[in-house]
Amino acid sequence: MDAGQAREEDIAVSGELFAHLPSGLDLCHQTFGDPQDQPVLLIMGLGGPMTWWPEEFCRLLAGRGFHVIRYDNRDTGRSTKLRHHQVSRTDVVKAFLGRGTAPYGIDDLADDAVGLLDHLGIDAAHVVGVSMGGMIAQTMAVEHPSRVRSLTSIMSTTGRRTAGWIHPLVIRTMLAPAGRTRPEFAETSVRNGKVMASPAFPTPDDVAHARALETYDRGWIASGVSRHMLAVLTQSDRTERLRAVSVPTQVIHGSQDLLVHRSGGRATAAAIPGAALLEIAGMGHDLPAQLYGTFVDAIVANAERAR
Repeated sequence: MDAGQAREEDIAVSGELFAHLPSGLDLCHQTFGDPQDQPVLLIMGLGGPMTWWPEEFCRLLAGRGFHVIRYDNRDTGRSTKLRHHQVSRTDVVKAFLGRGTAPYGIDDLADDAVGLLDHLGIDAAHVVGVSMGGMIAQTMAVEHPSRVRSLTSIMSTTGRRTAGWIHPLVIRTMLAPAGRTRPEFAETSVRNGKVMASPAFPTPDDVAHARALETYDRGWIASGVSRHMLAVLTQSDRTERLRAVSVPTQVIHGSQDLLVHRSGGRATAAAIPGAALLEIAGMGHDLPAQLYGTFVDAIVANAERAR
């Protein structure tokens, strides 16, 4: 073990905590590692609770000398649900066609992330986002540049409709009912997950099933997923604004991503000056355990460029 690295079993882990934001929202979050270390903020994607950043991954990153923070976006996990904003199937279809509106947008979700940093007394963090979380992270770098030390955007895109397109098979999957009961939800999640998963790095069914049950138990709601979907579909094109990003940036994308085509990662890297692009052969739209070390190495190397 290199100097400065901690054993994973020695990493301090908080319980689930709540940040009450001035907006009235409560964000559930959890930390790993020493608060005196440089902070890394992990932002999950559409419909995903913070536990989709697995504890093993968070411990591995904290063991490299970082204070890791994961949190539930609004409308996921144990954070505030905006149930009064109902979304119909028609609303989603209109948004797919570029004619929709949303109860809140990616900018609002970025403001939530900044509000969490304020609550924690953190001036700036290394920000890592997956999918919709990458869009949020990019928006933080554009709208709140002083709060971002480095940016890692994973399987995400710029908001430009001609980049990062979605495969028709995945559209059908995302619009299909998720199941009315806990067992139905878990079964559907495992089946749908295989459509988007990494063909070269498969996740065992029992692991995917356990994760689905945990997601359901922590407060999954279909309307929250729909509101996230509207935020993604109605986002603006950040391409020109991303050209002003000056922090070290790492873009990671899978060659077999059906939800956000790899053109989204390429567009992101092309828009941000000096951004590094890592395309992983055989990776889909997930975070397979076989690649935790690869992700962590890339995040750490990018953060080191900011020191």
